[in-house]
Amino acid sequence: MAERRVPIAGRYTEQEVALAARNRGMPLEALRYDVTPAGLHYLLIHFDIASTDEALWRLEVQGCVQHALSIAMAELKAMPARTLRVTLECAGNGRGQVSPRYPSVPWLEEGVSTAEWTGVPLAAVLGRAGLAPAAKEAVFHGADRGIDRGVEHDFARSLGVAEVMDESVLLAYAMNGAPLPPQHGAPLRLIVPGWYGMASVKWLQRIEVLDHAFDGLQQTGSYHFRTSTLDPGVPCRRIRVNSAILPPGIPDFYTRRRTLGAGTISVQGRAWSGEAPIRRVEFAIDGHWQEAQVQAPAATHAWQAWSFEWRAEPGEHELASRATDALGNVQPLDPVWDLGGFGNNSVHRLRVTVL
Repeated sequence: MAERRVPIAGRYTEQEVALAARNRGMPLEALRYDVTPAGLHYLLIHFDIASTDEALWRLEVQGCVQHALSIAMAELKAMPARTLRVTLECAGNGRGQVSPRYPSVPWLEEGVSTAEWTGVPLAAVLGRAGLAPAAKEAVFHGADRGIDRGVEHDFARSLGVAEVMDESVLLAYAMNGAPLPPQHGAPLRLIVPGWYGMASVKWLQRIEVLDHAFDGLQQTGSYHFRTSTLDPGVPCRRIRVNSAILPPGIPDFYTRRRTLGAGTISVQGRAWSGEAPIRRVEFAIDGHWQEAQVQAPAATHAWQAWSFEWRAEPGEHELASRATDALGNVQPLDPVWDLGGFGNNSVHRLRVTVL
């Protein structure tokens, strides 16, 4: 197995700063939108934005299938389409809040967004190909190629047969009613609702159906919850319950600390889980937790809005939000350390000054 980077403490490295410059988070003020505008949607690109030409692009379907396929984009777009509103979150969201941290993209809370994706259900394409009885997994190969931990490879991830036949998994060619932007995987990407973002492979060019488990680097060597270098880990899959506060008031340019006037303030935010709908959101002022009002789901796979009426009094305050989903999963009060910095879903805390 390729050598893993060692967690570090202290200042961000030059490499982390460079990664943060090209892999941007969603500004938290964008939580006001039910659907995140494409230009504000968080972005993670492992290697380079792939050079593509939709007119020449073909999706290849190979391996343990009854009929190998080579599908042009025009043919794919002629198939019956679906549009789904889906919240995606980077598995490393919150990595920058823990120490020692894994040297990678130093996300704080901004690695999450919601968009409306249009495309063809993956199950329809695999239905045309016909899965062979021996089929076990489908591997999704992107066109972005690079080196990670000394291994040269195309970014690729796999899903089991049960997952790929879910009608909500899309081969998407449009985002928020417009063609996919290049940075979001144009001309074609996978969307896997409920799963962390690494499963939604961008610049999708090939689907390879296997009769065995895929052992690519991004599948087995990364995206696992691990407590130590000796821990084989548990794969990152469904998004853990999480929430975020739409920052009230106005920010300080450098510290981002918020300032607002005293009085009744409607504090708002979003909560989400890849496991189940949100059942409850609690809001805290200076550690005192109270019930927030949670809106019903607007879409099966999208975040839910919540709000709390706060009588803000002058002084320095800490605000926090904590979500619980319908399966009883609750955000932890403090980050749970992970070797790769994955899955940090601790409560969102925000410092404010009330005048």
